[in-house]
Amino acid sequence: MSNRTALDFVCTKETCPIDASYFDYLPSLPLNSLLLAFFAVSLVLFVGQGVWFRTWTFAIAMVLGNICEILGYMGRVMAHNDPFSMNPFLIQICCLTFGPAFFAAGIYLCLSRIVSIYGADISRLQPIRYTQIFICCDFLSLVLQGAGGGMASVSTQDGGSATAGTNIMVAGLAFQVFTLTLFMILCGEYAYRVITSGRQLNPTFAHLRDTRRFKGFLGMIAFATVCIQIRSIYRLIELSQGWHGALVANETYFFVLEGIMVIAAVLSMNVFHPGFCLQEAWNVRANEKLAGDASDVEMVEHR
Repeated sequence: MSNRTALDFVCTKETCPIDASYFDYLPSLPLNSLLLAFFAVSLVLFVGQGVWFRTWTFAIAMVLGNICEILGYMGRVMAHNDPFSMNPFLIQICCLTFGPAFFAAGIYLCLSRIVSIYGADISRLQPIRYTQIFICCDFLSLVLQGAGGGMASVSTQDGGSATAGTNIMVAGLAFQVFTLTLFMILCGEYAYRVITSGRQLNPTFAHLRDTRRFKGFLGMIAFATVCIQIRSIYRLIELSQGWHGALVANETYFFVLEGIMVIAAVLSMNVFHPGFCLQEAWNVRANEKLAGDASDVEMVEHR
């Protein structure tokens, strides 16, 4: 990386070969602008949906993820004009690495609601435990990726090696892949218990479970999880090769396994938004608490 630091000040697209840039190729302006526009539209939708349906925790996760993606693709658009500049390269590699961790958090929030809709007594864990466990794991993954990205950026700007920071980012991505894998296993295990347990499902949400929007929501969760997992495995392998490995230098792989996978997952969550598909079940714990408070008031008044 140290020999590339000097290029920031002397190289342009006209004076240096493109394979001497930070990307080893010229980032596509149309493709990256298209992804930037898609994430901007998704951001606006999630803000509006969050306010309309009052799904605040889900909205925060999705908004933060979209902001990261927008910043990352802004970096790639900037790099189209100056692929020899360090800052756009650092912006895109860090922000696009962080963003899907927030989307994964949004997916994790949905599992506890699904468990409540089918029946908490069928699950090995209380619904809230799924959220607590996976959000904590996701937070740890994000901290590792953020710390690694920061260390790599500082080292690179100082003309040093980014290896140590990159290794920490790789550790964060590996933990994210592990967390998503565990999430998929527990979802499958819970689905198996629902089908084979023979227990009565939660009668409160019997009608909701039969609706097309709920079934579409379940399909969306599976689809989005697989997309994020494919992307995470790709980025894990990519960064394991270093910032200038074979995968980093191939924009086709990046566009398909990073860009398309993430935007497909995000837009599917816009279409099958939990606030619309689950309605009152999204705030089931809040409703149960309100019901409990009302019962307490009635008991006091009765006395």
